[in-house]
Amino acid sequence: NRKLAINIMEKLTKWLKENIVFLIILTAIIITRIFFFSPIRVNGTSMHPTLQDKEFMILNKISLKQGINRFDIVVVQENNKYIIKRVIGLPGESVMYKDNKLYINGKAVEDNYSKTTTNDFDNVVLGENEYFVMGDNRAVSSDSRIIGPVNIKNIKGKTNLIIFPFNKMGTVE
Repeated sequence: NRKLAINIMEKLTKWLKENIVFLIILTAIIITRIFFFSPIRVNGTSMHPTLQDKEFMILNKISLKQGINRFDIVVVQENNKYIIKRVIGLPGESVMYKDNKLYINGKAVEDNYSKTTTNDFDNVVLGENEYFVMGDNRAVSSDSRIIGPVNIKNIKGKTNLIIFPFNKMGTVE
């Protein structure tokens, strides 16, 4: 039994020595994907023309530590799926659209991202940890106008880097 145990330990040690680099790389990839970055796919046309259906992007999970700003593109967990939207309203603000114009806290704010008409909606007052998000293609987007304000705990990170298709690779605003 002792010889068998020694033999097994020798084989295990040899295998670890041969594969240590692979194991370190695999561990680094897993940790990076869980805690820092992961690929995300655009589903649908709600962010058109900024983003196209089926594009792949990088979800930057650590970017949340830098804070979320108006007009950042974020990934939101809505039920069991991820949606990509643009931040329009920040915590504590009031958000309203009237006559295709964005109003934050009652003041008109230039919104250069919407390429379609945005229907009027009444003033929405955001709570302490709430954000108002909308797709750039307002005519078809299912966003905070439908799902309501998004809590910070449901925002998984920011994204602005397209990685596929290769001819679109790069950052977006």
